[in-house]
Amino acid sequence: MVSDGAAVQIGILVATVAGLWIGARLLVDSVIRLARRLGLSELTIGLTVVAAGTSTPELVVTADAALAGLGAIAVGNVVGSNIYNLAFILGVVSLVRIIPIERSLVHRDGVVLVVSTLVGAAVMFDRTVVRVEGAVLLVSFVAYTAYLLRTGDGTPDTVPSSVSEGIPTALTERVTFRGRDAVLLVLGLAVVLVSGDLMVGAASTLARAAGIPDSIIGGTIVAAGTSTPEFAVSLVAIRQGRLGVSVGNVVGSNIFNMLGVLGVAAVIRPVSFGSVALESVAWLIVVTVVVVAALWTGRKLSRPEGAVFAASEVGRWVLGLLGLVG
Repeated sequence: MVSDGAAVQIGILVATVAGLWIGARLLVDSVIRLARRLGLSELTIGLTVVAAGTSTPELVVTADAALAGLGAIAVGNVVGSNIYNLAFILGVVSLVRIIPIERSLVHRDGVVLVVSTLVGAAVMFDRTVVRVEGAVLLVSFVAYTAYLLRTGDGTPDTVPSSVSEGIPTALTERVTFRGRDAVLLVLGLAVVLVSGDLMVGAASTLARAAGIPDSIIGGTIVAAGTSTPEFAVSLVAIRQGRLGVSVGNVVGSNIFNMLGVLGVAAVIRPVSFGSVALESVAWLIVVTVVVVAALWTGRKLSRPEGAVFAASEVGRWVLGLLGLVG
């Protein structure tokens, strides 16, 4: 039977998932409209602007966990979110529609995704990410993003329409006052910040009360909660036929999480965690290599492949919550 205290924490956890989703939607909607003026291509927007916006919950939760000394949740959230993004989100999206992949996404960004995952795993191998390592990760992410923005220009007359079709903006389109996007960006960020802080507190309390390791809670419930914006944007974008936004969002978010989010967290405060989290890191490497290999060979993700990936993530959740795997 669930105690009153546990029920409250579960309620907070559910509410913060909704807060993270709404806040990130507000943030992404406003940032997308601001980015249109730069004439970026759909894929570049997906890899950078949308990916960074939808990964804001991961950034906030991971940084907040690092500040609180909860290294297992910080690392578990990054690793778990990346596994969830690749296996579950891409898997479910491919069930909606077979995903053909642009050559540049596979040959350029797929390689960066694998390399960033391997570098992140190497940094985490000793179960500690110090400030110098975090700074290296962060600088690498900035360099990659700068390269994308410098080389990813698209025609201004086609990008706005494709973006507006691919990104759900129902939350904000009716608001028309001057300076709307700047205000909504700040509002969305504020909602995400508050929700992220509450989520870390509720998740860590539930983990200790239930005897479940923080790394498992961080790698499953918290990871899925903070990946809700990625899921919403990718699913709606694929239904609208906006492949660059849908897939670029997932790939870009994973690169951002491993290099940017983990880097920021370590710079704020060195992150230490138990050996159980390394099991999830190893699984992330496997999932990343398999997904990129599948895209590299066929340049598409079929429905059977997507079903296998999604099922693998459901299985990981079940085994993790049962305490059978890290």
